[in-house]
Amino acid sequence: MKTAIFHVKKSGLLTTIQDVGRVGYQQYGIVVSGAMDNFAHRIGNLLVGNDPTAATLEVTMMGPEIRVLDDTVIAITGADLSATIDGRAVRPWRSIYAKKGQTLAFGQPKHGVRAYIAVAGGINCNEVLGSKATYLKANMGGIDGREIRKGDILSCGEMNASHKKLSGRVLSPEIIPNYTSGKPFRVIVGPDHHAFTEKGLTTFFNEWYAITREVDRMGCRLSGTVIEHREEADILSDAITVGTIQVPASGQPIVLLADRQTSGGYTRIGTVITTDIPRLVQQMPGTKISFEKISVEKAQQLYRRQEKNMKLLKIATNTKLSKSLL
Repeated sequence: MKTAIFHVKKSGLLTTIQDVGRVGYQQYGIVVSGAMDNFAHRIGNLLVGNDPTAATLEVTMMGPEIRVLDDTVIAITGADLSATIDGRAVRPWRSIYAKKGQTLAFGQPKHGVRAYIAVAGGINCNEVLGSKATYLKANMGGIDGREIRKGDILSCGEMNASHKKLSGRVLSPEIIPNYTSGKPFRVIVGPDHHAFTEKGLTTFFNEWYAITREVDRMGCRLSGTVIEHREEADILSDAITVGTIQVPASGQPIVLLADRQTSGGYTRIGTVITTDIPRLVQQMPGTKISFEKISVEKAQQLYRRQEKNMKLLKIATNTKLSKSLL
């Protein structure tokens, strides 16, 4: 059963419906999309008792103003965008009981770029190829393939008694990501590393690169010391994935993100590992970042550890454990 849950009073800068993406169609040229910060998206769902794949609202920088139409449980994860309910500050990474008639709003960003609003039952809309994820460039998914607008009425799945019991759950501080740690982003060396000179590879792994204003859901352009190619930067179009780092003829790297195309024709110097993508997409333009090599085996180990924590959190939300999760 669908329940009208949110009335959008102000849209914010960019708010879209996202889930874990449109998986299994890249061979047909269909973009995956989905939440930019997949970790925050899934944690938000678990905090309100949803399956991790349920749809949430992805809020970018300047959040919307939303009136709650029925009692529910919500969680705000990801960036701290100074969320309030009826003017009172709301801390992220916890489940909150929101009452009918209350207003959820956002202020100035404190840290991070993208926040996620999860609601008990999940945001409801029609699926396209098995996903509710919004892909704006193709008008696919979400509400008619567009961002959330003023006046929209959003619905959710049915909230049950178990959802209500989750109000007040708090994520353990040890699991909350530190988006401002300044740590290097770990990279698996790419299939086209031979296309770069030794100097070029050394430059990439030893210099700092600034996130430019040319950043969106498709990718992030960086600016810094030129990365030197042996010859040309172009290759025959080949597969790319989230985190793939392309280096065009300019020598300035581009990190591909959730709305990336399915193939690309620039040299791939490496790939940011899955567990570091959430921190990357939360960096503000102007932030300087660096990269370091990591082995495939170590990257897989880090991913398995993250997914183990996800499973433990899911178990915790389905039991009568303490209010502090994990």
